[in-house]
Order: sequence, then structure tokens, then C-alpha cells
Amino acid sequence: MALSMASTTVFAAARDYISIVGSSTVYPFSTVVAERFGKSTGNPTPKVESTGTGGGMKLFCSGVGSENPDITNASRQMKKSEFEMCQENGVKDIIEVQVGFDGIVVANSKESPLMKLTRKDLYLALAAKVPGADGKLIDNPYKTWKEVNPTLPATKIEVLGPPPTSGTRDAFAELAMEGGAKKFADLAALRGSTDEAEIKSLMAKLGIPAGAFNAKGKKIFQAVAQAIREDGPYIEAGENDNLIIQKLEANHDAMGIFGFSFLDQNSDKVQGSIIEGIAPEFDTIADKSYSVSRPLFFYVKQAHIGVIPGIDGFLAEFTSEKAWGEDGYLAEKGMIPMPAALRTEVGANVLNQKPMTADGLH
Repeated sequence: MALSMASTTVFAAARDYISIVGSSTVYPFSTVVAERFGKSTGNPTPKVESTGTGGGMKLFCSGVGSENPDITNASRQMKKSEFEMCQENGVKDIIEVQVGFDGIVVANSKESPLMKLTRKDLYLALAAKVPGADGKLIDNPYKTWKEVNPTLPATKIEVLGPPPTSGTRDAFAELAMEGGAKKFADLAALRGSTDEAEIKSLMAKLGIPAGAFNAKGKKIFQAVAQAIREDGPYIEAGENDNLIIQKLEANHDAMGIFGFSFLDQNSDKVQGSIIEGIAPEFDTIADKSYSVSRPLFFYVKQAHIGVIPGIDGFLAEFTSEKAWGEDGYLAEKGMIPMPAALRTEVGANVLNQKPMTADGLH
């Protein structure tokens, strides 16, 4: 106990503000909550950094103590491997807080024609390997949108998107790229198979090397579907979504991938493509009819609550109806509120500081 008290004293003295890292998508929401919390309580305004979801998880899971962040934002759920990394480094009790929903948009300048795409179009435009004429996977040959789909314009495929450390990239790969790859019968069959003979037969049919075998066909499917091409059409644009919007303004032929809130805040400059007949809008993301949408989270170290001052107050502010409710100030910023029952459940978990488990993590 004496050791614990001594470390707590040093810990508390080392930092008097909340440190938050993580997702560029959650960053603007977290920042506005931080500013409101600082103004209303007189506490130092929390420091919020946009490091990307993956980068934030590495920092968050590095250990307990004031040299490590208290909270990490995430535009996808924590991975099982990240949870295990946290546990190994002494970050034992983690509170998972789902805060709302967001859509991933594929946008272009309002000076350009509105694009009407499918997830299959996005897979064919951006995947490293796609099925060729004989069904075998080949290096992606497509250079223009018209080559992908004759109904699309003959403009060069040029998509500005997030890097591998981004939760938006992870979610786009899962929701859009996998969704498109499933439109091909052999890839869909591979995804659903756990039969060794069938998996090997499908691998041979698709031209996947035998060395890539996995007893779960879904793992092989994901490796194919989620691999984004590196020959030019996809351009990694960092974690700054505002920079992507600036580049779309400068290059009217380019497309950009980012969260709905950035579209909502820049609707005078850019427009979101219609995907499978549905436009990315507040209501279509809320009712999940827009296919490329995902939940947003942040994660908190229970060990830091009551030691780093103000964390409990920040949590109370973020999970208040005035913030995350249907008419809250985060909805005004473009975050899609969760249903009332889910808000109540998550809010109770936060109030009771209920730690998460690895159950259901991938």
C-alpha cells in the first residue's frame, strides 16, 4: 500500500491535465468535449492529439503512469492483439466507451460530377489484386474509373486516403473492400469455407499460392480483399483529413476517403459519392442503410481515474445528453448519436467504471 501511495503521489504530481491520443475521425469530437470541459470546470483543457487509431493504441498500451496517455480515441473497436499488448504492459482495466456512429465517405470536389459507386467498384479500383478474365487473381490493371465500370467517367483513378495506422483505413478495408470482393463468387465461397479441401481448391482456382493456406478461408479472403494497391492510384495522405479536403479542392479529378463529419463540416467544398444508391447523410448512417458506416469509441485507463485530475469529469461531459444526445452538440459536429437505450447502457458502464473483456474482439 505504501508503494502504491508513493507511486500515486509521483504520478499525480507529474501531470495535471488529461492526455488523449488516437483517431483523427474522433479527434474533432474529443476536442470540442475537451474545450467545453475546460471552460465549464476550470480544469486544464485536456490535450488531444491526432495520431491515428493504430498509433494511439500503441501509445495507450505502452503502460500505466503519467508518461503514458489516459485515453485513446478509436474509429474502430480495439483489436484482440491490442488488448493483449495492453495487458502485457500492465494496462489491465480498460473502460470501452462507444460514443456514436460515423460514415466513411468517398468524396470529390463539388466542381466535379457526383460519383455513383458500388463497393464492387471500390474494390476493383483500389485492391492490389483483382480477378482477371479467367477468374485468377492478377495485379490490378485498372487505371480509370471507366475501366472499372463502363457507367463511370474516364477519369484517372486517384484516391487520397488514410495510412495503415488509421482506423478509417481499417474500417474502409472491412466495410467497402471486403463488401466489394464478396461480389465475386469464388472469393465469397473462400470467405465462408472452413473445409480444408475446398479452401485449397478455391486457392488453386484463384491462383493464390499454396503457402498462404489457412484453415479459415475467411483469413485468406481478408488478406486478398483488404490489400490496397501500391502502384499509384491510392495515395496515402496521412492522418490529417482537412489536408485531404484541401487537395480535393486543388485537384478536381481526385477522390478522398474520410469520415462523414469532415464532409458535413465542408459541404460547401466537397460532396460524398452515392454508394449502392444511398447518399452519406445523417439519417442514412443512423439507420445503417448507408453501407460504409461504423461505430466510434474511446478507451480509458481505470488506473488513471482519480489520479490524473478531471478524467471522471471529462467522462461525465462526453456521456451527457447535452454532448452525445440526439440534439447534443456532437450531433451538430456530424457525429451520429447512438439509440437512447445504448447510450444508457454505455453511460452506466462508464459510471460504474466497468472494465472491458477480450470477448468479441477480433
